[in-house]
Amino acid sequence: MNPKVEAEGKKVLQALANMMTPASNKEICTETNLDTKIVTKQIKKLKDAGYLNSPVRCKYAITESGKSEI
Repeated sequence: MNPKVEAEGKKVLQALANMMTPASNKEICTETNLDTKIVTKQIKKLKDAGYLNSPVRCKYAITESGKSEI
């Protein structure tokens, strides 16, 4: 049972789905036009839910389950 994804979370997932490589917080902020604190909070929630992974230190990529939430 996964928690409902918030609107900001969907923006983060969509931005990562559009990127070809894992992205940093700064790149996600630029893509989504969201504040850094909001992006950081959403990344933590999405990662805990299994929608994101971190294949490279301090960079994030969307998982298959994350793609299904968009």
